[in-house]
Amino acid sequence: MKGTMRAIVKSKPEVGAEFKKDWPIPQIGPKDLLVKVKVSAICGSDVHIWDWTPYAQARLKLPMSFGHEFCGEVAEMGERVEGFEVGELVAGETHIPCGQCYQCKTGLQHICQNMKILGIHTQGAFADYMAMPAVCAWKLPKGFNPEMGAILEPIGVGTHGALVGPVGAKTVAVLGCGPIGCFAIGVVKACGALKIYASDISDMRLEIAKKMGATITYNADKVDVTAEILKDTDGCGVDVVLDVSGAPGAIKTGVNVVRKAGRFTFVGIPDQQIVLDIPNEFIYKETQVQGITGRVMWETWFQVTNLLSSGLLKVDPVITHRFPLEGFQEAFENVKHRRGGKVLFIH
Repeated sequence: MKGTMRAIVKSKPEVGAEFKKDWPIPQIGPKDLLVKVKVSAICGSDVHIWDWTPYAQARLKLPMSFGHEFCGEVAEMGERVEGFEVGELVAGETHIPCGQCYQCKTGLQHICQNMKILGIHTQGAFADYMAMPAVCAWKLPKGFNPEMGAILEPIGVGTHGALVGPVGAKTVAVLGCGPIGCFAIGVVKACGALKIYASDISDMRLEIAKKMGATITYNADKVDVTAEILKDTDGCGVDVVLDVSGAPGAIKTGVNVVRKAGRFTFVGIPDQQIVLDIPNEFIYKETQVQGITGRVMWETWFQVTNLLSSGLLKVDPVITHRFPLEGFQEAFENVKHRRGGKVLFIH
């Protein structure tokens, strides 16, 4: 398909982006799909691109459209694509695996040695059309809500973090109640967690956390979260800690409240170095430490789809704002200033 389209474009190495009405429709290769985007969503990494942080500077080649959480209809297929049809609804796995490295050949495509990322190393989803490798497309059933399709990717991050170890009949602390944290709360609730503690510095996000299944919530700016959780657990601490904030203070809280031989899972990405007392905080406690990124291809996608279709996981409370592409300035301001949960673009 040739022609131009609307797109949110990062053109210059400075804060912000531009709205273009004449951005070229991307051309596809023999193993690619061209997707007509119906709904896309803003991720924290998109804010890094917006603010032109070192993360973005190290990865993007300007100018480019960006965005990687999306759902849309197949508009065109490369000649070597099989298993898809024009008009089918798909969501996108963000991680593009090479298929040849050790990780790819041992079931770990999501941490491919040569991994590229949609909307960061390729043109992105904040546009009318995007090109993507067919290997990254997740086919959705007819009638599936495109808004849900657009957020399967971030739900998958929360799911991967939550279910990298057992949570059934366990106490869980989720530190950071942004969208992925709230998705994780919903997942551990659906999978039988005994009690869920949630902390954040936003009362509004804590309200969303309650709707997603948190048993007790704490505003970390107003109370000593460590003291409160240890008091409620008779000094033992919790079985599982999921840090979804990346904030040094929250990580320190998590280290303090995870019980001996408990699990500490890093989901959030710190923007600075963190100092930890490895012997006392991890070794002598025999803490199980796990870092996760993305979603397991394709186990996590099956888990998310099954949880949603079962009715055990309902994520509607996390979606708080919807904008047209033209409303991108206000949409990004909402995300940057934590004025809501998940923010969508309706194309």
